[in-house]
Amino acid sequence: MSQNESKEMYLKLGISEKVYSLGEQICKELEDRFKAIDETAEYNQLKVISAMQESKVSEACLLGTTGYGYNDIGRDTLEEVYSGVFHTEDALVRPQITCGTHALALALMSNLRPGDELLSPVGKPYDTLEEVIGIRPSMGSLAEYGITYSQVDLKDGGEFDYEGIRKSINDRTKLVTIQRSKGYQTRPTLSVERIGELISFIKSIKPDLLCMIDNCYGEFVERIEPTDVGADLIVGSLIKNPGGGLAPIGGYLAGRKEMIENAAHRLTSPGLGKEVGASLGILPSFYQGFFMAPIVTASALKSAIFAANLYERSGFSVLPDGKGSRHDIIQAVTFGRADAVEAFCRGIQSAAPVDSFVTPEPWDMPGYDAPVIMAAGAFVSGSSIELSADGPIKPPYSVYFQGGLSWPHGKLGILKSYQSLVDAGIV
Repeated sequence: MSQNESKEMYLKLGISEKVYSLGEQICKELEDRFKAIDETAEYNQLKVISAMQESKVSEACLLGTTGYGYNDIGRDTLEEVYSGVFHTEDALVRPQITCGTHALALALMSNLRPGDELLSPVGKPYDTLEEVIGIRPSMGSLAEYGITYSQVDLKDGGEFDYEGIRKSINDRTKLVTIQRSKGYQTRPTLSVERIGELISFIKSIKPDLLCMIDNCYGEFVERIEPTDVGADLIVGSLIKNPGGGLAPIGGYLAGRKEMIENAAHRLTSPGLGKEVGASLGILPSFYQGFFMAPIVTASALKSAIFAANLYERSGFSVLPDGKGSRHDIIQAVTFGRADAVEAFCRGIQSAAPVDSFVTPEPWDMPGYDAPVIMAAGAFVSGSSIELSADGPIKPPYSVYFQGGLSWPHGKLGILKSYQSLVDAGIV
């Protein structure tokens, strides 16, 4: 297809000449950046293939089981593949883990006991974890089981408060939770290198402290993962990066064998652990999704960088900025007004292959303390590796964009979001 033919398709999809030209100019400027992303994706793709070959993935691994799921070779081999890629002793990869919050709650509840204390040295955790921990009272929270919580906020500029962390670690501190991505905050995402520095500092104070990383949105963005720099456990969702857009549900934990076993016995039942849990017919999408994940993540990363540069050029505050290093697939844009957040999300929704005709509206979503608007016309409901955007309708009125199974779709979505703001008279 010639450039003119491509342009005609964008115009047909509602992009104006002016917005299209601005987008093309930015794409030209990002060519070297995109080449570097492709090189990382190539390395990570080979890493996944290597792990699959070493684990001897076979056609039999794709068949699945029913009932109790005893001797499910496909399930067990997939967990071996995850261990191989993330360089860990063991892994738990299951459709019975319903979402990222469930995976994190499972990790915390299985590895903490009454009287233990949980420490977050990077400030407030993601909103949905507040009820898991008991920061906001909720049925079945860690607080109800006598597990206390301590938090050390980041300094201005996102630096670690090392002295504050040192003072917060005590005899009861059992587990440290480190959120890699920013969540609904405007702090920088943590690089794997910075995570490693923090873990090293923590373990120099108390060597037996367990360090768990909320790895959501970060997998395959870099060539190394937190488990390569000392993390005892990483946790994530399969409808984000590692599912490659194909996994319809699920979550994973990868790390120390004892921590994985604790989680397995909590997920199923004491005495059963990893031995049960039928995979049904889901394994092909889990395997193929993980296989595709490095390339899909690269597309999402390009989309985020394109968004940062487009909106930064229009005078909006973006995090990371257009030239900033990238350690997850999320792009935050701060508008300072609710109608702009809603217009952005309408634009993203209108670019979707599914439900493009739907108008997203803010609603009181469970687990959040303010109405949340979400744009997500996806093949997998709620999938954050597919083109999506969301944000709480509260100051500073920031929207969080992520995903894009392909770079062309991510590009279209961002152009549509910008066009929506133009049509609303906001830019």
